[in-house]
Amino acid sequence: MNAQTSPHSLPVHVGARAAAIAALALGGLLVLVVGFSPLPAVHDATHDTRHSAGFPCH
Repeated sequence: MNAQTSPHSLPVHVGARAAAIAALALGGLLVLVVGFSPLPAVHDATHDTRHSAGFPCH
């Protein structure tokens, strides 16, 4: 057994990669769901947040 594994877990790099992919997928899903929300207040709040963070959106 090497330093990156234990008998009950995956190697560290596999868990970190899976966590990064899950975070990117969740973030992308949230942007799409809120960005295309039919509720104007939700869409406008997201729009203002993008601008305040420095991300152009149009």
